[in-house]
Amino acid sequence: MLKKHNGCGGYDAKRCRFADPDAVRAWFEKQEFDYVFHTAAMAQTADCENYPELTYRVNVESTKVIADICKERHARLLFISTEQCFNAKTCAGPFKEEDSLCSITKYGQHKVECENYITSHLEDYLILRFSWMLGMNRPGIKASPNIIRNVMHALFYQQPTKFTVNEIRGMTYAQKLADQFTNIMELASGIYHISDTNTHNTYESAKIVARKLGFDEETIDRYILPDHERYKERFRDYRLDHQKIEEAGIHFGTFEENVDACLKDFGWLK
Repeated sequence: MLKKHNGCGGYDAKRCRFADPDAVRAWFEKQEFDYVFHTAAMAQTADCENYPELTYRVNVESTKVIADICKERHARLLFISTEQCFNAKTCAGPFKEEDSLCSITKYGQHKVECENYITSHLEDYLILRFSWMLGMNRPGIKASPNIIRNVMHALFYQQPTKFTVNEIRGMTYAQKLADQFTNIMELASGIYHISDTNTHNTYESAKIVARKLGFDEETIDRYILPDHERYKERFRDYRLDHQKIEEAGIHFGTFEENVDACLKDFGWLK
């Protein structure tokens, strides 16, 4: 997404494929803009592992091209990164912005390489590391799989579903991000964590969502099941410390507050 001097414009695969960095540069060189909000990526872990050359061009090479153009134009780059930059950590979170990065997945490694390139080449940038986002479908917008959708599918379709007990991570309502994005864009150059506060593992979080939807404990225990096997060899703590952005006056609250806000917005809670 571009913020032009005279409005907003977008760049996507319909105009030019991000798998072609030369085409990305050619398109951007024709535009006028003050900043670039760069969200494009092939983010599925399986895609990155199975198609490393393609996803590297999309996720890394095209990002470097965009960073170079921002430097040439003296434009601000807003780059979306991820909690996956910490997915090889064996110590407990939450992780701070300045903590060393360590990823075992191709996708996480792509983001780490992009972050390193941006911080070493640009002076005016925002790197926003996202937690797992949650939300629901809107007209014309399909929400990505998230804890609320997964719980609803299990309960409404009566499909027993396992949720891991060996993982804890932030789960932030996307609308809370959207509501504060104007203020986020004005932050001082640097890296910031976008995350709620969550003290529950993924299985516990799923049960919290189910209770808020009004299901009784017997039904919850029938369809929301603990998965003790997944990640049992290495507990996944993906929590992001968000003190830095909180000190800037931008707040994302607790997991429970994020779930409540989402369910109220979509009419599931009063």
